[in-house]
Amino acid sequence: MEKVIGLDLGTKTLGIAKSDVLGFVHGVETFRFPHKQFIIARKHVIELTKQLGIKEIALGYPLHLSGEQSEMSEMVLRFRDDLLEMDNTLNIHLVDERMSSVTANQSISLRGMNHDQRKENVDKIAACVILDTYIRSKENGHGTR
Repeated sequence: MEKVIGLDLGTKTLGIAKSDVLGFVHGVETFRFPHKQFIIARKHVIELTKQLGIKEIALGYPLHLSGEQSEMSEMVLRFRDDLLEMDNTLNIHLVDERMSSVTANQSISLRGMNHDQRKENVDKIAACVILDTYIRSKENGHGTR
């Protein structure tokens, strides 16, 4: 199995996870950048893909519960397009992330993390959920966007 990275993009943070060759998902980091300075986050992703030899990305795609696009959805689409401009060999898949934050917070609660630990880890864990969702949908033959 090819290694993949999962991304959970926020306006000031980027949760990052990666898979190994067996398809297991591991949290990498919560990368912080100045508010809406997405170029810094994109450069970090490009460096990471080169460093890890990864060409496939599962990018969280935030939608309203109704399925409608949000303002953040448009930012994610722009982030994807700009990443592809920086490296057109990347294969970027949008993954519906409507439930990833809920799942991440449940995971954090089960681990008994305090407020500071929760704040530090929620984006990284959400990236893990996004990546795991993508890998499982691929294994089951379901496509993503």
